[in-house]
Amino acid sequence: MKIFKNTNIPLLSKALDTYSLRQRVTSSNIANINTIGYQAKQVKFEEELRTAVQGDKGNTGTTHQRHIPINAGMTTGVQPRIVENRDGNSEGNDPLASGVNNVDIDREMADMAENQIRYRFAARMISGAFKGLQKSIRGQS
Repeated sequence: MKIFKNTNIPLLSKALDTYSLRQRVTSSNIANINTIGYQAKQVKFEEELRTAVQGDKGNTGTTHQRHIPINAGMTTGVQPRIVENRDGNSEGNDPLASGVNNVDIDREMADMAENQIRYRFAARMISGAFKGLQKSIRGQS
C-alpha cells in the first residue's frame, strides 16, 4: 500500500519474514543433528541489505556513513537467501561438530536465541508504527 511506502513498515515486515525463515532453517539444522552428511544451512539477509544500502551511498544525503538513507525504497528487492555451510568452517564450526555432519548444536542454539530477540524487537517496532498510525487517524497526539 502506498500509505506505508514512506515508513519503516515495509522494511520491518521484510525483517519479520526473514527472522521467521531463519527460525525454520535453524530448527531444521537442529532436527538434522544426527543426519549423516547433512550440511547446515544459514539465512543470509543482513549482508544483502548492507550491499543494497551501500551500493547507493553516493545518493543518500545522509550525514554519517553508518546512517540508513531516508529513501529505503532501494531495499525492496533485497531478499533473504538460504545457503549451505559447505566447508563447515566459515563461522568457526568444526566440520564434524556433531560427529556425523557440520551442525554445531551450541552455535545453532545461540543463533536461535539471537534470532528470537531480533524478531521480538522488529515486532515491537512494527506494532509501534501501527499504533502511531492509529493515533494519527484518530487525531490523537
